Amino acid sequence: MSASGRNPIIRWDYVVDQSDEILAALWQHLELTLLSVAVGLAVSAPLAALALRHSWTTSAITGFTGFLYTLPSVALFALLVPLFGLTRVSTIIPLASYTLLILVTNIIAGFRSVPESVVDAANGMGLTPARRVLSVQLPLAMPSIITGIRIATVSTVGLLTVAAIIGQGGLGRLILDGLRRAFWTPMTVGALLSILLALVLDAVILWLGRVATPWVRKAPS
Repeated sequence: MSASGRNPIIRWDYVVDQSDEILAALWQHLELTLLSVAVGLAVSAPLAALALRHSWTTSAITGFTGFLYTLPSVALFALLVPLFGLTRVSTIIPLASYTLLILVTNIIAGFRSVPESVVDAANGMGLTPARRVLSVQLPLAMPSIITGIRIATVSTVGLLTVAAIIGQGGLGRLILDGLRRAFWTPMTVGALLSILLALVLDAVILWLGRVATPWVRKAPS
């Protein structure tokens, strides 16, 4: 039998026998992705608010988040393991850090795209700053914010596979297992499911964005 026959790209008996492990890896990948993006969004929102309120801080904030984005992922995972061990914290901190530049810049761009005349009209109606932000500026900025969340989520799905080196990689553990054993099936399954997960999450976020901004769909081309 040829080498390709002994080690095909995918062996369905492996998929069936290891279905529980595959589903567990997929669930972990999804969970860690959503947690990382949620943490990134929670940190990005006040940073963007600070930059919007005090424009002189914008360069410092984008410079710092840009610096975090340039750090090698493997090195960052390795640096955090001695502090937090082989835990989710060592995974979520780097992944959330990589979303900051994307989310901050898109939130800022979204709010700055709101016409000044709209802001003046809201102020003229006597809206408080908080209500103006929530009821006027945030809805109009939402398309740009949704775009940032989509990009951050898809990139996180890909980066998360690297976290397999500390045992928290979800589908990356299948890919790493295949690489170590030169066994193509887990590599193929892990890679295909990662791509599929990214596509599904992107489609879901896009759909949620359209539901949240129906006026964008109704706007004339």
